[in-house]
Amino acid sequence: MRHGKKTKQLSRSASHRDAMLANMACSLIEHKRINTTKAKAKALRVYVEPLITKSKVDTTHNRRLVFAKLRNKYAVSELFREIAPKVGTRPGGYTRIIKLGNRLGDNAEMAMIELVDYNESYDLASGKKKSTRRSRRSKSKKSTPANEQTAKENTAEQSKENAKDEEE
Repeated sequence: MRHGKKTKQLSRSASHRDAMLANMACSLIEHKRINTTKAKAKALRVYVEPLITKSKVDTTHNRRLVFAKLRNKYAVSELFREIAPKVGTRPGGYTRIIKLGNRLGDNAEMAMIELVDYNESYDLASGKKKSTRRSRRSKSKKSTPANEQTAKENTAEQSKENAKDEEE
């Protein structure tokens, strides 16, 4: 029976699964987002988030623990130098899984897993607020003598400018 076993098997042996997750974690750290199946994305999230948590405290011991899982010097240095300072204040939840639909060949559910702080399209602080549409009709102004006077002056100035342009 399978009671109490937390890891997803993904139809692979333990050594193949560990190697695959380590390679996918290195790719995620390097590229900041990858496309994969939904099941692998969920398994990768469980694998990579504790490594990111360890990278918040840059000690030799934590680097060795992360290197034991990833087995890639470039990925470890990228994780500790670039990713850890950016996620230092975040209390977990470093990855986001977005469903992409089904793959054409075998109809497998596909997903994109990405690091949350590296997606600029979701960055609300730097994004400008979308302006609402306005109707083209002019708002009804109360006709006061001052408004009528300024309107007449504006049309008179425009007609003088048009006459000067035509003469040239």
